[in-house]
Amino acid sequence: MILVSSCLAALELRYNGTHCLDHKIRKLIEEEKAITVCPELLGGFSTPREPAEIIGGTGEDVLDGKAKVVEKSGRDVTELYIKGAYTTLKKAVDVNATVIVLKEYSPSCGSSMIYNGEFIGEKIAGNGVTAALLKRNGLQVISDKQFADNLVEII
Repeated sequence: MILVSSCLAALELRYNGTHCLDHKIRKLIEEEKAITVCPELLGGFSTPREPAEIIGGTGEDVLDGKAKVVEKSGRDVTELYIKGAYTTLKKAVDVNATVIVLKEYSPSCGSSMIYNGEFIGEKIAGNGVTAALLKRNGLQVISDKQFADNLVEII
């Protein structure tokens, strides 16, 4: 089974209430080859919600207690991101996910690039909290950007 970020399947769950439809992912959902997950909703957030970024590092640093996830207004939401990551990990294990496709740049789902924590639109290399946890547990995580290039290998 393939696990995918819900927003990639046209579910309007992003922080601003929008989606990032990927037609190939939507087709996999319809063919019952993939299921959706939103770590942020699993962590306790609602839609819409305030944008958040990792301050002081990457998802690995958040898991290690060396960085935090903060909303633009300054509210620390680290624990909600960690809760969502662990709930997503459980779901991935429960469905025996062979690959997880996550939305790039998210403080939760970014799997190679995230925003730099200054809320100015700049990106840095790194994983979001959920991507970091999934990778630490030996799961194959790719971004939506990598997905199109690897479609044949994944299915």
